[in-house]
Amino acid sequence: MTAIDDIRTVPPDAPRSEPELTPARRRLALLAIALGGFGIGASEFVTMGLLPGLAHGLLGDQMATDPEGGIARAGIAISAYALGVVVGAPILAVLSVRWSRSSMIVALAAALAVGTILSAVMPTFELTVAARFLAGIPHGAYFGVASLLAASIMGPGNQGKGVALALSGLTVANLIGVPVLTAVGQFAGWRAVYLLITLIFLVTVVALYRTVPHQAKPVGRRMVEEVVALKRLQLWIIMGIAAVGFAGGFAVFSYVADITTNVTGAPAAAVSWVLAAAGLGMTVGNLIGGAATDRSLERTLMIGFPLYIAALVGLFLVAHVSLVALLIGFFLVNAANSSLNPAMQTWLIRVAHRSEVLGASLNHAAFNVANALGAALGGAVIAAGFGFEAPMAVSIVLASVGFVMVVTTLVALRVRARRTLEVLSRHEDTMTGSIPAVEAREEVSVGV
Repeated sequence: MTAIDDIRTVPPDAPRSEPELTPARRRLALLAIALGGFGIGASEFVTMGLLPGLAHGLLGDQMATDPEGGIARAGIAISAYALGVVVGAPILAVLSVRWSRSSMIVALAAALAVGTILSAVMPTFELTVAARFLAGIPHGAYFGVASLLAASIMGPGNQGKGVALALSGLTVANLIGVPVLTAVGQFAGWRAVYLLITLIFLVTVVALYRTVPHQAKPVGRRMVEEVVALKRLQLWIIMGIAAVGFAGGFAVFSYVADITTNVTGAPAAAVSWVLAAAGLGMTVGNLIGGAATDRSLERTLMIGFPLYIAALVGLFLVAHVSLVALLIGFFLVNAANSSLNPAMQTWLIRVAHRSEVLGASLNHAAFNVANALGAALGGAVIAAGFGFEAPMAVSIVLASVGFVMVVTTLVALRVRARRTLEVLSRHEDTMTGSIPAVEAREEVSVGV
């Protein structure tokens, strides 16, 4: 058959084939996915570094008479964004069941751009809080879809690394973007920062559209099948672990600017360096956590949580000593915290089974419950007059409770697995053949 004959055999209405996924295009697609995460990380965390400027700009009267109360009230903007993530993640995940993932991620990036530009232009504190809520709605669904797209582009056996890749933009944002944008905000104002982040999202929209391989719409999937996953008790337990355990990190990180200036006694210009140290910790921890999760999810949790708690205790003890001690403390806290993120998201994806987007998105919903809870509790102890050291004490308690929940859950899963095997053994004679020996592995205990 000649080349011409071969062409003529193609039906005229056949869809055009997707260009081959070359190594170069694969790298560009992964970079585009990570760029969206970079924008999200910048949008979410730069607010913490700019909180004093936002408070002075929108709550000037209160800041003049009650600065601690003004800072605590400004923290509502952080909680509003987090609440948007919590509300948006499951709703958009369910609605996306009939969407192509490649189309969905482009739409989510566009929605992120809209929410961020609204945050930049709203004239009052109340309207800015509402805009931050809207900006948070696409956050969780973006990371959920991005994690699955990255894993599929990277190939089989890379679920943990795919999650880490999707989160890498967020961690790099904290390493480079947030410190730089915080410095820009101190010079040009917080509104200029949100306009720059909007530009990042617009570039992301174009990059995703041009590079991410097209994926067909899911066939035979219904919204009700996604919602069924919410009936699994283990899903809610894992979300509870993330919400409580990670709230410890946010209780500290939400007030990083005030801890730097009021506890350590460093100048305001040092806040950018502290944020850079935290971002470096996030980047390192995320890379380690992704690789460790693919090796053993359970061991990653059992080692990572104690290290996280120890780092928070260390930060509490040395924050007042010197700026160098504060930098090291924030690096270690965020490295330990971020090493747990791929493990928690992978755990949720496994438990959600076919509802992968929902499972991946719910991790970010839980993560932002932690954001809202940590910011609220940290602000509460500051407003109550306990000082800016108090959020660090709160963080230790929250992280410790999270670890107790992890241990309790893993023990309960192992007990349930053993009881199931015992029941099967007792009824072995009613079955055809014998029950094969089952090796106890952590994948069984955390993935059922």
